[in-house]
Amino acid sequence: MIPTLEWTPAGVNFLDQTKLPLEETYVLATDYKQVATVIRDMIVRGAMAIGVSGAMGVALGLRLYDEDIANCKQLGAYGADLLPKQGTVLTHCNAGALAACGYGSALGVIRAAVERGHQIDVLADETRPYLQGARLTAWELMKDGIPTTVLCDNMSAALMAQGRVQAVIVGADRIAANGDTANKIGTYGLSILAKEHGIPFYVAAPFNTIDPATATGAGIPIEQRDAREVTHSNGKQMTPDGVGIENPAFDVTPAKYIAAIITERGVLRAPFGESIRAMTAGAETAAGAEMATAAS
Repeated sequence: MIPTLEWTPAGVNFLDQTKLPLEETYVLATDYKQVATVIRDMIVRGAMAIGVSGAMGVALGLRLYDEDIANCKQLGAYGADLLPKQGTVLTHCNAGALAACGYGSALGVIRAAVERGHQIDVLADETRPYLQGARLTAWELMKDGIPTTVLCDNMSAALMAQGRVQAVIVGADRIAANGDTANKIGTYGLSILAKEHGIPFYVAAPFNTIDPATATGAGIPIEQRDAREVTHSNGKQMTPDGVGIENPAFDVTPAKYIAAIITERGVLRAPFGESIRAMTAGAETAAGAEMATAAS
């Protein structure tokens, strides 16, 4: 039987039909995106083979689910000891299990620290206007039995001045090549407050959040969301008719305010441009070696 495609522990191995009849080589697809490329480029062809390839791509995507949880747990393990053995950690928005397949990034670090015996309680900014902190972060941390207090977004400075915050940790939606980080609106202000009060400010995010093609945070586009999120609360109008509304979804925290970026591959430190390049090069080398081993 000619092995057109084969499921292996490393991924789906395809006979490269574009190289036939002169060369018999194989292409290993390790995720569903690579399977789509194999189909598009006619490395595999024929209705039956394409159908099975698509099904295997879906299966790889479900592996992706398990990988996301595993990555979050690895990220948490790297970051746990950066948090105080005993004290209060402030977070903004929701970078937890509800924002991932499970466990979470910023909240994953908190979870990992608690699992190691750290005595931590959490301050969760409400995160106006969509209230992800008040609705989501507070809910999932309470489900885990982690002491949590919700505060209005404009209360952080006062609590920092009182010595009630020992660390700040947030997630990220996108990280530029120099470490500038886009996250939920309000994050930038927290980073400045943390710097002023001598409090470490950590970003926790999967390594693929880093976009090497975006040199700095200035190149990250900022979404403007529906004005109704600001003008209304629980269906009730809170502002005068006709008033102007600004509702940016994100802001950008300059790298100079970030003490460390925690990923599933390790902890990045300033200068972030150099540490990101080094970690990227190391990952590419490891991936190349793994693919070579699988192909052989």
